[in-house]
Amino acid sequence: AEDNELNREIAEELIGNTGVSVESAKNGREALEKFENSEEGYYDLIFMDIQMPVMNGYEAARAIRSIERKDAVTIPIIAMTANAFSEDVAASKRAGMNEHISKPLDIEQLMVCLNRWLG
Repeated sequence: AEDNELNREIAEELIGNTGVSVESAKNGREALEKFENSEEGYYDLIFMDIQMPVMNGYEAARAIRSIERKDAVTIPIIAMTANAFSEDVAASKRAGMNEHISKPLDIEQLMVCLNRWLG
């Protein structure tokens, strides 16, 4: 989920080049709706920007975690944001996110993250 079109396109390209299927959302509300409307287990991982209109990444992560489905509790949600201070990392953890990677994206860090969560 990324509100900035250019950042979304870059992330889609980088992640898509690994061979995984990529779907995107323009804000946290759209990401939540996509997850809610999917079959359980459809998504393997969510990258979530923090600062977005309509619903921010913290709100979206909390909302996903509150859905009564097994995958809502277990799906890795990765904060992908320019906010990289320790308090930002702590806030993402409190919202139910599993990891925090900073923008601009470091391709090596992104690949390590994908390998950690998707094997």
